[in-house]
Amino acid sequence: MLPLMAGASTRVLLLGATGLIGSAVAARLQAEGHEVIGVARRLGQATRRVPAARWIQLDIRKATRPIDWTPHLTGIDAVVNCAGVLQDGAGDSTALVHRDAPAALWQACEAAGVKRIVQMSAIGAGTGGATEFLRTKQQGDALLEASGLDWVLLRPSVVVGRQAYGGSALFRALAVWPIRPRFPDAGLLDIVQLDDVAETVAHMLRPGAASRVVLELGGPDRLSTSQVIGLYRHWLGFPPAREIALPGWMLAFGWKAGDLLSWLGWRPPMRTNAQRELAAGSTGDYRAWIEATGIQPRAFAAALAAEPAGVQERWFARLYLLKPLMLGVFAAFWLFTALVSLSPGYAIGEALMREGGVGALSGPAVIAGSLADLVIGIGILFRRTARPALLAALALSLFYALAGTLLLPRLWAEPIGPMLKIWPILVLNLVALATLDDR
Repeated sequence: MLPLMAGASTRVLLLGATGLIGSAVAARLQAEGHEVIGVARRLGQATRRVPAARWIQLDIRKATRPIDWTPHLTGIDAVVNCAGVLQDGAGDSTALVHRDAPAALWQACEAAGVKRIVQMSAIGAGTGGATEFLRTKQQGDALLEASGLDWVLLRPSVVVGRQAYGGSALFRALAVWPIRPRFPDAGLLDIVQLDDVAETVAHMLRPGAASRVVLELGGPDRLSTSQVIGLYRHWLGFPPAREIALPGWMLAFGWKAGDLLSWLGWRPPMRTNAQRELAAGSTGDYRAWIEATGIQPRAFAAALAAEPAGVQERWFARLYLLKPLMLGVFAAFWLFTALVSLSPGYAIGEALMREGGVGALSGPAVIAGSLADLVIGIGILFRRTARPALLAALALSLFYALAGTLLLPRLWAEPIGPMLKIWPILVLNLVALATLDDR
């Protein structure tokens, strides 16, 4: 039994509140009447979209001592941990997020008298799995099970919902192409609905809910990756697509490219951890979950049919894989512009500056512009600096247009159109800024 849950409202500390699962859990708990205290690494746009009574800014990767958590546990009745990262990368550590920080939190909760803990894990964590994602999840789970807390471990399969992020976004993106790759080594998936996962968390905070149990969460249908993508394609309103078998080296290149992007701060769904998870599949036994909660998991096709796709879903699916291509091409544009201006094009640039009346400052002006282009190109490559770099690119493009008009108005009449080409670049810049958000 849950004596702390007996009141009309429970104050819940929610980790990972801005993520796909965490944001849905926050909304469901708020609707249930609970007071949600969200934990986020950065307080910004993501926190404004998620319903929470208040927010705590805390970098979980650095909260590896009980004292880091103690100030935030005053008045807290329950903790729900939805924090997780797929793979180590720039700014991400599976060991810190899944094991070290939760271990410190469990100790702090015992000292503070916080009893109820709902831990979001993953199917496969009970067996250790083949990736650091699952191994560190298992280690964090084991530390919780060994504690004196009143805990519940939830291990969902692949989670999908109206929102899309990570693997679910990739499924949608692959669904829009009339020819799509086949994943020959992929295992079967028990797709589970995001709403069912959020409802389970809410159930576990009600009086009399089961405690000290491990529950696997999954849907009633066991589907292949091709079937999942096909159902998404039908939902988006497209006719059946043709599948092709890509060479193994091409798929391997895609997974490794995703790893590289992760070290630049991006979080692409195609990474080697995802490859291993996909090969292992995501299936389990959900009878204990259904018996403990009374929730009847919805079939994937039925859930899609209940919420027909709109134009926004089709836009998102079409743009999802174009976004990294667009950012990569845009970064390359600025980098190559800088390199050309500093080598073969230096003399041409200096001559144009002199023609425009810059005089002795012509050379330094060319070098300064080239270095600015170089910094912008490098900045776009890294996730943390992509937004300021894109804003700088926007400002510099407008400056080039203005300076060119004032110094060399004849460039507007050039057959190659150097001044006219600035405007499509500006539009591409705006599109890149508009689609930059990850979730």
